[in-house]
Amino acid sequence: MRDLPNPDFLQEGFPLGDLIPPARRIPRPLYLSAEEYAALGLKCGIEVHQQLLTAGKLFCRCPARRYSLDHHASVLRHMRPTLSELGEYDGTALMEFKTKKNITYMLNRESVCTYEMDDTPPFPMDQRALQIAIEIALVLRCRMVSEIHIARKQYLDGSIPTGFQRTTIVGVEGMVPFGDRAIRIIQLGLEEDACREVSDRGHDRYYRTDRLGMPLIETVTYPELFTPWEAVWFGQLHRLLLRTTGKVRRGIGAARQDVNVSVAGGRRVEIKGVERIPLWGPLIHYEALRQRGLLSLRDEASRRGNPAQWLTTTVPVDPGTVSTLLPPSWDTAKPMAVVVLPGFRSLLAWPLGGTRTFAHEISDRVRVVACIDRPNLVHSDDVPEAWTALRSLAGAGEDDALVLLGGNEEDLVTACREVADRCREAWDGVPSETRQVLPDGTTGFERILPGPDRMYPDTDLPPIEVPPERIESVQRDLPMPPWERANRLRAAGLSTRSAGYLARRRDATAVFRVLTNSGRDLSEALVQAFVAMWDSGGNRDERVACQVIEAACDGVIHPKAMPALFHLLRAKPHDDYEALAREHGLSLLSADDIGPMIAEELSEGKKEGLFVRIMKRLGPRVQAHTVLDLLEDQGVAP
Repeated sequence: MRDLPNPDFLQEGFPLGDLIPPARRIPRPLYLSAEEYAALGLKCGIEVHQQLLTAGKLFCRCPARRYSLDHHASVLRHMRPTLSELGEYDGTALMEFKTKKNITYMLNRESVCTYEMDDTPPFPMDQRALQIAIEIALVLRCRMVSEIHIARKQYLDGSIPTGFQRTTIVGVEGMVPFGDRAIRIIQLGLEEDACREVSDRGHDRYYRTDRLGMPLIETVTYPELFTPWEAVWFGQLHRLLLRTTGKVRRGIGAARQDVNVSVAGGRRVEIKGVERIPLWGPLIHYEALRQRGLLSLRDEASRRGNPAQWLTTTVPVDPGTVSTLLPPSWDTAKPMAVVVLPGFRSLLAWPLGGTRTFAHEISDRVRVVACIDRPNLVHSDDVPEAWTALRSLAGAGEDDALVLLGGNEEDLVTACREVADRCREAWDGVPSETRQVLPDGTTGFERILPGPDRMYPDTDLPPIEVPPERIESVQRDLPMPPWERANRLRAAGLSTRSAGYLARRRDATAVFRVLTNSGRDLSEALVQAFVAMWDSGGNRDERVACQVIEAACDGVIHPKAMPALFHLLRAKPHDDYEALAREHGLSLLSADDIGPMIAEELSEGKKEGLFVRIMKRLGPRVQAHTVLDLLEDQGVAP
């Protein structure tokens, strides 16, 4: 396995590799070279959904609290599509309607109200959430809108009980510096979060509603990332940039990313809901291989025949005649049918990267649309010689492929139609679709890609004016970008590694302010001691922290004594920190104080190990170089 390449470029003067720590090691595919990805025409864009750190939800007054496994009631719903403003149905909504899902919502009375169930009109938008969204849009250098207009975005997968999500655009056409170029931002939106899926089996889907309605922002970039590792490193940089505000939530589920991937000749495919940025690398890699495989499959299918004259045949099958073809977990009690695909032999086994073949694409479609769980099909390209009898029964020729399916009668009809439709799409190459992440690092079909017909204005909420004065007030107090903060720390005397570490800390803004406001050159030892002090501080006090830094820089205390002096000053404010350090035995001893101790040890003839004994005895009240100088004056080796 080959790792993601380490970026060797500078982020506005600071090495990106020192600003962002190496990602946790995970199995990765053998990546192609940058030249090979360029030959494929690989392009990536990302959509980052990040929850905001607010007390309440976006359009109601319920608390935005942590997730819960408890529920006090449940609601069952069935979704149906609605017409867009122009009188059109969205294709994704129609596909979801075909699944006939039973959607069950598990409600916790502490985190939801009647608004989330669409039984109460929305409250005015949470102004704290809007303020944070404006700040982040400015951090991303977006052009700000002058009015906030709420729209409804239709979702029939059940992730939102109302069937739509309230969303708006806050800023457009932003950018993030990325080495020697910039990655452009299409837009930054503010919207409410969806439910958390618990399970999806057959026609039954279950959701928890604990995160429903929490405010989040959606950042959408242009497709300007051209290798998997570029996407991963940009994702880490964008994540770091959002966290510098200190106003976004952290932890699993607080941020979810959609990765948009395409290759030359293919189409945009959206990989949905990736929770960890390091996973982007293998997902993008395998999607590029999948699209390359689908394009080569299209060329081979086109060589074989004309899709306009291509018709499939479906034949009912007696389970007893095909028992040798079925896997052990197959339910033989349900009806079965075989779909004959003319001239399609060997194409079902067409490789699409990793262990995936074209048959997996068909199986995904059957699972999602017909709601028949895996294993839901077997096919003749797997073991061709075992299909002779069934081929004769179905009237199939030697060049035809066969797909055997099982399920209840209604689902089986849908499944046979989906097999034919997906194979017919093979002549078109790469379908535009949304895909879900699978445990092996590849992806599977989730739904066709939504279009503009799923959006329409929300008539329940009026526009919100965003005057220039509000933008200017936020602009005046924007956080410093992490790479600029790292450069300032490096200029104060720190190594690039330490500067990068401090710049990406969770409390980086406060740490940076205290360290740089001291006006002193910073040693590595002092910074490490400061971090230990700050982490143990409880209710931190920046004024006290500055006093402690001054004491360490002036030589009043040893850096290791910083945490103790910090706690003393916090408990008992004291302007004369030097006197307080002497009173509690924290101040550094001078050479005149240490000399008699050394003389006492020497008078007893205890030369061996003298340096170690003195250091243990005095601890953080003495500098090692002071003791070494005194021993050298006495002619004693350390």
